[in-house]
Amino acid sequence: MFGEEAYIAPPSVSISENEYRLRQQTLFKQLNENDLLIIVCNPESARSGDVEYPYRNNSDMLYLCGWKDPSSVLIASNSNGGWKTVLFVQPRNILMEIWHGRRPGIEGAEEFWPIDEAHSIDELQERLAAMLDECTRVLHRTGSNAVVDSMVNSAFESKSRARQLLGKGPISIEDPSGRIAEMRLRKSPTEIELMRHASKVSSRAHIETMRSAKPGVGEWQLQAIIEGCFMWNGQSWAYPSIVGYGENATILHYHANNAVCDGDGIVLIDAGSEYEGYAADITRSWPISGEFTEPQKAIYQVVLDAQKAAIAACVVGAAYNEPHFTARRVLAEGLIKLGIIEESLDEALADDGELNKWYMHNTGHWIGLDVHDVGIYRPNGEPRVLEAGMVITVEPGLYFGAWRDDVEVSEKWAGIGIRIEDDVLVTAEGPDVLTADCPKEIGDLEALIGCAD
Repeated sequence: MFGEEAYIAPPSVSISENEYRLRQQTLFKQLNENDLLIIVCNPESARSGDVEYPYRNNSDMLYLCGWKDPSSVLIASNSNGGWKTVLFVQPRNILMEIWHGRRPGIEGAEEFWPIDEAHSIDELQERLAAMLDECTRVLHRTGSNAVVDSMVNSAFESKSRARQLLGKGPISIEDPSGRIAEMRLRKSPTEIELMRHASKVSSRAHIETMRSAKPGVGEWQLQAIIEGCFMWNGQSWAYPSIVGYGENATILHYHANNAVCDGDGIVLIDAGSEYEGYAADITRSWPISGEFTEPQKAIYQVVLDAQKAAIAACVVGAAYNEPHFTARRVLAEGLIKLGIIEESLDEALADDGELNKWYMHNTGHWIGLDVHDVGIYRPNGEPRVLEAGMVITVEPGLYFGAWRDDVEVSEKWAGIGIRIEDDVLVTAEGPDVLTADCPKEIGDLEALIGCAD
């Protein structure tokens, strides 16, 4: 189905053991001598009966050591003045591996992963109990492993004689995810290259989908093309794909993807792939007919102008929400010019202004190991300032859903849903659009849609 041009060769770089170790040491420097750090894996989840969802590990686990397998726990403690990392994993088991695939096991974990020791997950409770006795504070996020949660809480609440006599056991518990989030917010050069590759593959997948589109195609078929191109490149989706046609394009998180694109409406596809855990996030909106109607073109150009202005605002030293304010202003100006908003600019931009009828979401979010990546937006109550190495999406949109009963939608604009989204790296030289390979100019889109025929 896909030609040679649809395959994007993967980058030659990967996260090195040295980088993983540096991440660990950066975190350990923030901890106290008697702290115990526990990172548990995501639990496996059943889809139905004995069928499970595809497994993806906890992003913090991926960030600190790259371990991808289930039934695992990473523990770090300070012993004799130095930090030691211990990874508890599933041991080798030929019968289970025959059914479910080969495991690295204890020996593989110690040889190929950036940890100091590995043990069987079956030894976790005994070894963790001893570690809890020797620590003063536990850094652990609850909710993913009931056994670990119970052990940590029991150790914290213990009223044993040993605790009273020797002061053994933790006296406080802290969620470490905030500390790790601050580290993850700023991407290293290698992380950026991995994200750039995911962005290139995702861009190509959008292009292949546009090329193959024609009236009468199903939303699900467009989804199959875009996600098939992800797989063609050895990747999976970073989040469930949104493929909405016509009125469905005006639903922000539409996921049914089961309608036929049988007119001259807009197709909105919000889809991105994941490479080595790192996500891309792209939205493109285009006419299934291959040619924008005049109303569609007018709304599209307003959104495109807003997106370009917002991207230009993604600079070092700007507040994180400056792209949002910039996009809102351009959107409001455009809708006033079209006569859709009859208020003044200041009135339209107010909390109860008319712009909120047609644009009701934020303009972007952090992206990285999670598509909605970690990192506080308002530390200490003030907007965070953008720094080099941060990556943020820019995704303004306008949505005129005729199905809504809370607003009156003019017939001229009814059913038009437009969102344009790119992933932007903040650099000292200015914004770097990682997803720039994906076309978005009106002429480029019209020349591309349906050209595979």
